[in-house]
Amino acid sequence: MNIHTLVQLLVVIEECTKPENVVEELQRAVRSYGFEYYGLLRHLRQSQDPWSLVLAGHWPEKWPQTYVAKKYVLIDPTVRYLAQAQRPFRWKESLAAYRRDPHQRRMEQMMADAHAHGLRDGYIFPIHGKSGVLGNLSVGGGPVELSPVEISLFETVARKAFWRLLDLKGEAKSLESASLLDMSLTRRELEILHYLADGLTSMEISKVLSISNHTVDWYMNGLQDKLKAKNRQQAVALAFRHGLVM
Repeated sequence: MNIHTLVQLLVVIEECTKPENVVEELQRAVRSYGFEYYGLLRHLRQSQDPWSLVLAGHWPEKWPQTYVAKKYVLIDPTVRYLAQAQRPFRWKESLAAYRRDPHQRRMEQMMADAHAHGLRDGYIFPIHGKSGVLGNLSVGGGPVELSPVEISLFETVARKAFWRLLDLKGEAKSLESASLLDMSLTRRELEILHYLADGLTSMEISKVLSISNHTVDWYMNGLQDKLKAKNRQQAVALAFRHGLVM
């Protein structure tokens, strides 16, 4: 019955003429599987506010505030793992992937905090474009066992809902053009670009990333060349214009 719900949703989403209709249908399907919470988001990078990138979602009360206040976005294992994942994965898989990471203790603290808010288990379904990950659907709450077929269907639903929402909002083309530029920037360049957009100096960025000040400047010179910017200020302005930072 649930698999039928997902298959039917793929047809219904295509027929929706308003963004709110897509959200309603997606939420109905997610809850039919017993997931209490979900979020359909544009791709999140470290240093960004995740809640500004939500296209649709419902999370536990006070969790968004806790997540931002404790700066979990900087160490969130699900966000980090999403950047390299080629397939859907369970939240706990991402934590296991960083067992020897220097931020492991903070990651475990974040997961324990999420558990205390009712986010005990869940899945993430990446949405890929030509340049890599463009977004994801995260579903969770209590433990739910999905079969391989259901995981595959959820991944298809995530992709369909993501692009349908952007299309109805008139944002699909801008995301596609931004992703093409995004493709030419390395992960480290994007990371430095976001810290720069947050107002950090080269020295401050070097301390956050544990690299030398000269290395940061080297990456910045490469960024300016790729963005065809005359200076750092223009590089940040162009990054905002192309949707590389928000």
